Amino acid sequence: MAHTYLLFDFGTDEEKAQLARHKLEGWKQAFRLDKKLQYKLERPEEAAAEPADEAEKSAAPPKAEKPKAKAKTKAKHKSKAHEDEGPEEEVALANGKVNLLVRLYFSGHEKLTEQRWLDRIPSEEPFKEASPRVIRQGEDQFDDVVKQFDALE
Repeated sequence: MAHTYLLFDFGTDEEKAQLARHKLEGWKQAFRLDKKLQYKLERPEEAAAEPADEAEKSAAPPKAEKPKAKAKTKAKHKSKAHEDEGPEEEVALANGKVNLLVRLYFSGHEKLTEQRWLDRIPSEEPFKEASPRVIRQGEDQFDDVVKQFDALE
């Protein structure tokens, strides 16, 4: 099975990056692409390192309260997870550049499906303006992109 990476540079437009992330998440759920479509947001380390640490410190007290609230539904836990991401996203908005890395991982007999996704994703609205680049396995930059994708959380 071959990996294909799509790189999008949103510049300083955090709203478009979050809209793109939301659209990918919707596709992932709607088309059951759990392992086949994965994405990660990349923000420059030097700009986000200090404020991200502060966001983690402020997010620590709610984590300590989670064992007490085991009776809550999963939907409430998901909303708490999104609340934890909130401060970090606001910090990134102030700091600058946002890149989105998307990994497509289809097996050999799914070539048509992979090609459809490679055509669809860069042609959709939030992705069009982000200067999409497609990097396939075997290209020069492929190893660098794999390391970059694996290094992100």
